[in-house]
Amino acid sequence: MEKFVTLTGVAAPLPIMNVDTDMIIPKQYLKTIQRTGLGKGLFSEMRYRDDGSENPDFVLNQPAYRQASILVAGDNFGCGSSREHAPWALLDFGIRCVISTSFADIFYNNCFKNGILPITVSQAALDKLVDDASRGANATLTVDLEAQEIRGPDGGVIKFEVDPFRKHCLLNGLDDIGLTLQKADKIDDYEMRAAEKRPWA
Repeated sequence: MEKFVTLTGVAAPLPIMNVDTDMIIPKQYLKTIQRTGLGKGLFSEMRYRDDGSENPDFVLNQPAYRQASILVAGDNFGCGSSREHAPWALLDFGIRCVISTSFADIFYNNCFKNGILPITVSQAALDKLVDDASRGANATLTVDLEAQEIRGPDGGVIKFEVDPFRKHCLLNGLDDIGLTLQKADKIDDYEMRAAEKRPWA
């Protein structure tokens, strides 16, 4: 998993409440278990018209936001079904951080396991960040995980809280497999001793 230390990038405003995982990545894209290639389906029902052409009104289709790496979203983001394809699609598009006033628990947990930082802020802070993100080409935010700060284009700073263990994992690029492999020596030692004690096993 790629480390998350400091991210400076364009922030796209999506101030819609209750964006569920089916809106993030519709069910027709769930046939794959690959983590790559899902970016094309991200928000597809809003990004594309019925004929398959792009909807120019959708934020991620606008020139200033095509390379967005931060999403400033409305309340209760990621609700609905528990599909892990939702963070996969965000990550494949290039989104490394989602900021909202609240997240659905399973989506929130899945973000950390896939290298995305979900940040919870107050409504007042979100309103300020939506305003910052609405500046088009100047909608650049810096997210500093070590300092737990979001720095806006006008120099404003918003502090955020994050679980220390999850912070450690993101800073070091550790998913569940990475955490297990940190104990590889102890696992190998156990397997060797077990084989000596039970050679028939």
